Amino acid sequence: MEDARLAIREAKESDLPSLIDLFAADAMGGHGDTTDPSAYDDYLRAFRAIAASSDQTLYAAELAGEIVGTFQTIVVTSLHARGSSAMIIESVQTRTELRGQGIGAAMINFCIDEAKGRGMKMVQLTSNAVRKDAHRFYERLGFKPTHLGFKMTLK
Repeated sequence: MEDARLAIREAKESDLPSLIDLFAADAMGGHGDTTDPSAYDDYLRAFRAIAASSDQTLYAAELAGEIVGTFQTIVVTSLHARGSSAMIIESVQTRTELRGQGIGAAMINFCIDEAKGRGMKMVQLTSNAVRKDAHRFYERLGFKPTHLGFKMTLK
């Protein structure tokens, strides 16, 4: 992104209403996100669990004092690949009306730089199968669709 006013920083608890708005505005996600005040404690509990984890970080992308994007990173160390660590990027959201302006690319490049700086061997992410535009976006940034993911919703 050309705009030097974009700042990517660790999210603070006071950012929670803006972050919730980002997820609730995502009609395609299907995760049941909502701005209904009765759900706030669920988000707060999750935020605090992420903040307390040494392997997870929630970020906010801020432009001119407003939160315009968010993402979460998770570091996983495995025995395979000779005990390497990988950064998983999750929950990438950019404000709908600001997509296509480089915010998402700045967030993903931030993750890549962070992973390289920490000596990780891989950065990976998943994307909802219906998000064809997002798939093209990730491929433009150098990601390859190498695996097929599976999920099971538990009741």
